[in-house]
Amino acid sequence: MTATHTTERAVVAKRVDSGTADTEEIRDLARAAGYEVVGEITQTRTEDPAYHLGEGKVARLSNAVAREDATVVIFDNQLGPYQTYNIGNELPDRVRVIDRFRLILEIFGQRAQTRKAQLQVELAELRYELPRAEAKASLAKRDERPGFMGLGEYDETREEDIKKQISNIRDDLESIEETERHRRDQRRESGFDLVALAGYTNAGKSTLLRRLATELDVDENEDLHPDLDATAESEDRLFTTLGTTTRRAEVGKREVLVTDTVGFIQDLPHWLVESFKSTLGSVYHADLVLLVVDVTESVEEIREKLVTSHDTLYERNEAPIVTVLNKTDAVDDEEVQRKKAALSSLAPDPVAVSAREGLNVDGLAERIDRELPDYEQERLVLPMTEDTMSLVSWIHDHANVEAVDYGDQVVIEFEARPAIIEQSRAKAGDLVGASA
Repeated sequence: MTATHTTERAVVAKRVDSGTADTEEIRDLARAAGYEVVGEITQTRTEDPAYHLGEGKVARLSNAVAREDATVVIFDNQLGPYQTYNIGNELPDRVRVIDRFRLILEIFGQRAQTRKAQLQVELAELRYELPRAEAKASLAKRDERPGFMGLGEYDETREEDIKKQISNIRDDLESIEETERHRRDQRRESGFDLVALAGYTNAGKSTLLRRLATELDVDENEDLHPDLDATAESEDRLFTTLGTTTRRAEVGKREVLVTDTVGFIQDLPHWLVESFKSTLGSVYHADLVLLVVDVTESVEEIREKLVTSHDTLYERNEAPIVTVLNKTDAVDDEEVQRKKAALSSLAPDPVAVSAREGLNVDGLAERIDRELPDYEQERLVLPMTEDTMSLVSWIHDHANVEAVDYGDQVVIEFEARPAIIEQSRAKAGDLVGASA
């Protein structure tokens, strides 16, 4: 993996077809990777096939790099292998050129702490490299000049090696996902509802997770709950959450597990999204998804992000989605209402909160309770045996017990998730059969 660049100086560059180039996000990404941004070059024009930017702008870029003593140029665009080589030839010696997606891969590599995250980063890197290996193969066969255009020596087996590695990693990820599916089933069988937080980076998902857990009196005792993950980070930087973090909370009568997931980011290519699809397993298989957005952004920005998020979530997700407008402490009520109205077609009946200040977190908790699957009522009549006492204790742990009558028989009335009702009926059937 690429090491964190704590001292490297970077110049960012961006080309747009029309309008004005916005470099705020690429600067944030560069800082997230550990670079110090010391300058920028932007251009509005159609893409130059050889240099991406116009040749005159590349010359200005080279001057800026030399003036600022930068060692890397970061493009907020996707560069082809030939464009990368051509630009590099116009820059001072030993200056690297990386594009937006190589930068994102660097960040992912730095943040990957689990085996699953590391595999996903490796998969994304291989998918990034594959078309470049194919380009080398095509060029070498056509021109019979290995290393032409600075693409490196052509290894005729490299393309097949990459495809084989991709296949092997997919198999490894599928095995991990199977284990996670089993874990989710166990959690549901233990009486937990599963809630997932989704949304773009820096929307405040990790802060909201911490607030929900704090507000709802979460029990963080790892001895009692060994299946729960460490406390979520909540830093003001992109990609703080690459893996997932799960916390336990109580919503009304419910036991809920809330999971924070990897943040979305704008303009990701298909190959990169695909590489991290398994990270979203906790979203796709949740009972409820909270889609968190930053209400301080413009209506246009929020709308674009909601559309992209829905495209990603609705592809495989069957759970209801509730939009959470976060950071209300930074805008007035009038603006919140205006944005609610403007976004009503994409986000009907959203919940407005401030995770940082704890505003309306109780209202969000009530909404979570309403949106989760309804509990079912059950009444069991059991023989009076020692095993029955064990079952009564199990029901107390996994359901909301409303009444228990101890007489010649034990009559217990309770409400619970459908899965818990089914298990209790099966256990009761075994008891009745054993006492007959």
